[in-house]
Amino acid sequence: MQLLQAPLPFRCSISQSNARAAHVAGKSFSEAASALPPRHFKPAFISYGDALSTSISPKAASSQAPVTEVSSQTAEADVLKALSQIIDPDFGTDIVSCGFVKDLDVNKESGKVSFRLELTTPACPVKDMFEQKANEVVAALPWVEKVEVTMSAQPARPLFGSQLPAGLQTISNIVAVSSCKGGVGKSTVAVNLAYTLAGMGARVGIFDADVYGPSLPTMVSPENRLLEMNPEKRTIIPTEYMGVKLVSFGFAGQGRAIMRGPMVSGVIDQLLTTTEWGELDYLVIDMPPGTGDIQLTLCQVVPLTAAVIVTTPQKLAFIDVAKGVRMFSKLKVPCVAVVENMCHFDADGKRYYPFGRGSGSQVVQEFGIPNLFELPIRPTLSVSGDSGVPEVVADPQGEVAGTFQDLGVCVVQQCAKIRQQVSTAVTYDKSMKAIRVKVPTSDDEFYLHPATVRRNDRSAESVDEWTGEQKLQYGDIPEDIEPEEIRPMGNYAVSITWPDGFNQIAPYDQLQTMERLVDVPILLD
Repeated sequence: MQLLQAPLPFRCSISQSNARAAHVAGKSFSEAASALPPRHFKPAFISYGDALSTSISPKAASSQAPVTEVSSQTAEADVLKALSQIIDPDFGTDIVSCGFVKDLDVNKESGKVSFRLELTTPACPVKDMFEQKANEVVAALPWVEKVEVTMSAQPARPLFGSQLPAGLQTISNIVAVSSCKGGVGKSTVAVNLAYTLAGMGARVGIFDADVYGPSLPTMVSPENRLLEMNPEKRTIIPTEYMGVKLVSFGFAGQGRAIMRGPMVSGVIDQLLTTTEWGELDYLVIDMPPGTGDIQLTLCQVVPLTAAVIVTTPQKLAFIDVAKGVRMFSKLKVPCVAVVENMCHFDADGKRYYPFGRGSGSQVVQEFGIPNLFELPIRPTLSVSGDSGVPEVVADPQGEVAGTFQDLGVCVVQQCAKIRQQVSTAVTYDKSMKAIRVKVPTSDDEFYLHPATVRRNDRSAESVDEWTGEQKLQYGDIPEDIEPEEIRPMGNYAVSITWPDGFNQIAPYDQLQTMERLVDVPILLD
């Protein structure tokens, strides 16, 4: 039996949001950091199909001393040893062990070395630093005459690729921006975060999940303001604005929806899963207010990578936001940052807090969310939202753009960390007639009898919701029952289809409490 484990993706990460705390082999990256762009960036909406490369000839002007001939194998080992000096700043692992180094080619006669550094995302905040240090350490080898470094990024792929709807199989990270309260600037944060990530070099899409009051058509100005259908594939073709793909019910020609909750959930599911998103590094979902059917549908349809929480300084905003944080926690979606909007304004040389202080920091402290970002009260931020040009595009050097750049770096960093964690893998081994469960962030792996899993269903069909009385009896389930399909539901459960047509939702936490099979033979392919 081949043990299934989620692949360990290559990673690009930073230790501080401004990417200045990175270290190489215990030495400061200060020299490399000086080559980084300033804090406030200028968005560069570029084509992502081409890799970037640089080359240097370290000894072109040096005296032509004879170079001792080295074998190709020894030369490659020298290069890899030199590159292993470059340490990933978050986890202390060198870039060779991380698997970043690809296509290494050494020409011992000419002293030329070329290789590719493949990162997980084009938006890697320290990619310039890695490139510079890679050039330096290889060029320092005595027999090397020329170094060519090519920078690239992995193809977009989610953790559960083949088990997702076709439209989502080439999206690496799905980030929800949520507030659970209307009017706090959630859509403003979602749109500006998306264009910040695009400005950092990532392939980005925005999904406006608010059917009742879509904001995206107001906040961006694409030339084509209507979604198109692919009649052959029966899929939706998103519209685009400045390289970012856009989908909103407001672009469907229907305006705002007037329909009941179950219908809305179906519309959201169709818009999200049948869209031809293509390869995306980040899909930013502008979540609607609340914690109801739509939010639960989104968390069940796709495995959200992370969530960004938006709030305002008032206590009332904190109360509603806390509900959303608890919902994400229950559904195993990590909240990676809190954005406190409309915090303050500056006048007469002083900073004023008209709505008080503390809501954002209270969320951070109470729920352990690692990062807090404050947005000031700026008339330009409001105007840009109404004009159809995001603030980070209209004023890329401003204070607001700087805050969103820090938020974008944070999101890239946290998503990379989350993807490093091994996801819970639940599969059925037909040869052993057992369900295998691999728990994330641990070596815990165990097997369950299919009948045990089916008998432990806690849905309304198996247990009376009012009395708690067991409706499904032990003898109702045959011992030889086998699941027909197992697929993930978000980050918190799997959906198991049984031969009688019943679809069981089995949370990972519940699977860990069931009676396990012991003395299961491990078969190696």
